[in-house]
Amino acid sequence: MSRQLRAVVRIGNCSGFYGDRLSAMREMLEGGELDYLTGDYLAELTMLILGRDRMKDPTAGYAKTFLRQAEDCMGLALDNGVRIVANAGGLNPAGLADALRDLAGTLGLAPRIAHVEGDDLIARVDELDLTTDPPPLTANAYLGAWGIVDCLNAGADIVVTGRVTDASVIVGPAAAHFGWDRTEFDALAGAVAAGHVIECGTQATGGNYAFFTELNNLDRPGFPIAEIEADGSSIITTHPGTGGAVTVGTVTAQLLYEVTGGRYAGPDVTTRIDTIHLDQVGPDRVKLTGARGEAPPPTLKVCLNALAGFHNQAEFVLTGLDIEAKARLVRRQIEANLPARPAELEWNLARTDHPDADTEEAASALLRCTVRDPDPKVAGRGFTSTAVEFALAGYPGLFLTAPPGAGSAYGVYTAGYVDAVQVPHVAVLPDGARVEVPPVEQTRTLDPLDAPELPVPYPDGPTRRVPLGAVAGARSGDKGGDANIGVWVRSDDEWRWLAHTLTVAAVKSLLPETAPLTVTRHMLPNLRAVNFVIEGILGRGVASRARFDPQAKGLGEWLRARHLDIPTTFLEDHT
Repeated sequence: MSRQLRAVVRIGNCSGFYGDRLSAMREMLEGGELDYLTGDYLAELTMLILGRDRMKDPTAGYAKTFLRQAEDCMGLALDNGVRIVANAGGLNPAGLADALRDLAGTLGLAPRIAHVEGDDLIARVDELDLTTDPPPLTANAYLGAWGIVDCLNAGADIVVTGRVTDASVIVGPAAAHFGWDRTEFDALAGAVAAGHVIECGTQATGGNYAFFTELNNLDRPGFPIAEIEADGSSIITTHPGTGGAVTVGTVTAQLLYEVTGGRYAGPDVTTRIDTIHLDQVGPDRVKLTGARGEAPPPTLKVCLNALAGFHNQAEFVLTGLDIEAKARLVRRQIEANLPARPAELEWNLARTDHPDADTEEAASALLRCTVRDPDPKVAGRGFTSTAVEFALAGYPGLFLTAPPGAGSAYGVYTAGYVDAVQVPHVAVLPDGARVEVPPVEQTRTLDPLDAPELPVPYPDGPTRRVPLGAVAGARSGDKGGDANIGVWVRSDDEWRWLAHTLTVAAVKSLLPETAPLTVTRHMLPNLRAVNFVIEGILGRGVASRARFDPQAKGLGEWLRARHLDIPTTFLEDHT
């Protein structure tokens, strides 16, 4: 297939996380025309997982599933002229590149393979003042797209990277294809927006979508494609005949995922999320236009993961009457008889029971006891034995959902920041040449935007008390110990109502768990959306397992399930 410059570059995605659908690479290569195929395999938790892999085997530290996909699809990609860019290199992009070369030789293929490195700062944490308590196991700066650009410009068929930003695997191919300059911030911002939409795979095509009942054929959603133009505008679509759907709603949901306010900072450009316009221009085709970009901040974010100790949990089932008294009894028994007090001991009672229930499960509540300690014996056998030995000596009807295990290691996440000039960014080209990618010259301090003017309030009228989700969609996610909930509506009148109704005070009332925390609201009128950032709700991050929903995936759905007085005219529109 020819690689001549085209007015539109088609960039597909085949992975949103480490563990995503293995067959997606082949599905995307066989499903229709592509110029590039990208994959996002990394997350904060993934870096910790790869760090533990590297502790056991210094040659490990990359996403092994990518190698399995490459074994199946390398020849197909070469035959179709599709170039592959993925951050599957994790902590060892050079190791993955070598493994790919060995694989290619076994398959009788000769792809040009390159990689990007420099993000791994673990050997320099003291020098860069990135030390944490406990000491970090991994320390990786978020690099941008220009190392990828150098690799592609050198003719690479496959580029693997370490910790670049999720959108960079899309921005790099677009910038290489169109020959963008590093100061073409509007074009880069448009590519970042497109990349942010497709980086999480099927979340752009109906996966995890609030209004999923309105979509057909969600049994196996297809993966998304960004058709990016020379000015950075794009159309989000998918291969014909695949499941799911691409709508303004599905794209809005993904734009709101894991962002803060109108400024979305990256190493190459700060994208103004508040400037983006969305239009449905055909079935499964949503146009993104108007993205403005600004110079990036002078610092790079660093993902720091540490092993903090050992974690264990027991989940007691409490059935029928006297639920609170049963919970108090088992709590006294466990705490009085532990051979050693764990460093952290948490109890959470979920009142899932119903009075006069017609099934035993509906009559039952769950009491979770979570322990953490630096000593595996304290979090393991010491806790497990105590939880089990009261099986015949506790409250009536005592049983556990599963026997507590031996305990497992857990980690904590910390975000650090370093000056971009202190971080090497190296493109290792197919011929082995090493190219230093210079830091960005033009930077801008990341200041919050002034809040936009509120729209004219929606006039008073008849209301009905129903769930917020009757009219509003939401998507939530994690950033370290913080969570965000993006909430959007689908008409201008609903936006007038939402902007005045869903305030910080309202969210704290609807979600009592957030009441003592710092909650910030960001308004995004172009998307008819408000985004709430809730600080500290996830403790020290997903790996610490400090919360029932440690990645805040269901937080938005909880908010949608809470009841508000909603104008009846909106409800009639959605019936």
